[in-house]
Amino acid sequence: MMGKDSESERLFNGWIRVKVPLPFALKWVNSYLIPEPDHAAYTLIDPGLHTEEALRAWERALFRHGIGLSDIRRIVLTHSHPDHYGLAGWFQERTGAPVLLTREAHRFAQRLWEGERVSASALTELFRRHGLPDELAEQMGPHQQNFVAQVSPGPNPVYIEPGDKLEMGGGLWQLIAAPGHASGGLCLYEPDRRWMICGDQVLPRITPNISLHPGEDPDPLASFMDSMEQLSRFHVEIAFPGHRDPFAGFAARAAELHAHHVRRLNEMELLLETETDAFGVCEASFGARLHGNIHNLRFAMAETLAHLVHLVRTGRAEEAAVGGRITFRRAKGRRTNGC
Repeated sequence: MMGKDSESERLFNGWIRVKVPLPFALKWVNSYLIPEPDHAAYTLIDPGLHTEEALRAWERALFRHGIGLSDIRRIVLTHSHPDHYGLAGWFQERTGAPVLLTREAHRFAQRLWEGERVSASALTELFRRHGLPDELAEQMGPHQQNFVAQVSPGPNPVYIEPGDKLEMGGGLWQLIAAPGHASGGLCLYEPDRRWMICGDQVLPRITPNISLHPGEDPDPLASFMDSMEQLSRFHVEIAFPGHRDPFAGFAARAAELHAHHVRRLNEMELLLETETDAFGVCEASFGARLHGNIHNLRFAMAETLAHLVHLVRTGRAEEAAVGGRITFRRAKGRRTNGC
């Protein structure tokens, strides 16, 4: 775990970054407390996962910076993955602050964590059809169930949408659709200062996960790559990501992420010289060591499927279903150099 003195810091622009701890490889998620012009109120961006460790980190951060819960007047979510969304309802209950996110992001969270939680069971069944062995598939449901407490209570949101504008921190922010990584995701751009709050859509040094989810975007990789092309056109001086440190070179990083997935598509296409299932491609791409980490395996399988589906939809691969098992093979006539 990080030292207590590194859990929060005041940034160059007066914002407070809180590194909210996570119980998996990413270590922490960035939450930002943005002071409003009267300096008596803050907007909170992405409060983190609901765990006891995270609550203790928040207690220390608020005490260190002299902020009370009543000073938090608004909560904004870039997307509804649990490490960003999980504490939103907890903070709302204690502050009375509105929680702002897109309608699509809220719908996605409800599918995952509320009611019948159909998305989790559908994802497990999808993985089974694509070759995931039963002994691994049986771990997926309990793994998903573990997150329910970490996103509860759910917030009662106010909906914002791409194209809207939001007054925040003395600036007028443009809300930009950020598809591919998470349903209903947003980036926020302040054109006067050329600042971008980018959530997990563009990250420095690591690549955002792009996952195929049943009942969601049928080609999330295409959506993400289109988003990278669009975001690379913005003039950004400094970007504030959901993980790692604020960074410059935003447009170049968006272009790098686009190129990364072009390479991965070519690599996966080369694996389809013989008929194989998505689990076989996943093992070849990410390594069999994932068998011992069901969390990382879930992301790797879902990302493999996102790439394979894109290869099929663009005519570079063919899909077949035999006896309930789905396999892939390079499309006839394709050369072996990824062309």
